[in-house]
Amino acid sequence: MNRKQERTLLSIITLVSLSLLPFAIVKRSFKDWIIVFLVGCIGNAFADRLLVSNGYLKYKVRPFKKKFAIHFPFDFIHYPLLLLYYNQWTLNSRPLGIILKLFPFIIPQTIIETVVEKYSDLITWRKGWTWYHSFGSLFIKFLLCRLIIASIRKINNAKISTT
Repeated sequence: MNRKQERTLLSIITLVSLSLLPFAIVKRSFKDWIIVFLVGCIGNAFADRLLVSNGYLKYKVRPFKKKFAIHFPFDFIHYPLLLLYYNQWTLNSRPLGIILKLFPFIIPQTIIETVVEKYSDLITWRKGWTWYHSFGSLFIKFLLCRLIIASIRKINNAKISTT
């Protein structure tokens, strides 16, 4: 892929994600979905920044190249959107269901990331980073965020003392 094709692909994916975002947030439990979205943004931006600064990942083609070393659309749009849909799908699931329902999200994401890394400059893996590192990090980040939102729901449902 040349740079123009990479930028076009990135723009299309970002526009599709932005158009799907309102459908994911504007639902019952609006507050929960905003929290999921923000936790996803903050957590992924922190993890991405750590990986980029330690040299495991590099993004040659990215918006706001001079301002951010991270991949802004992925960290603040794509990943949080996937996280929203995952959390909504697993809202009433048991632990085994939560884990099993994770695979339809992280397997395609890992495959896409592997293909994009191999055939474009959108992402470059370095220092031994491979697809199973991406798979594992997505697995951990999704479950961690799911645990955070479950904890917030549990705290929110507890009786709050007003005295």
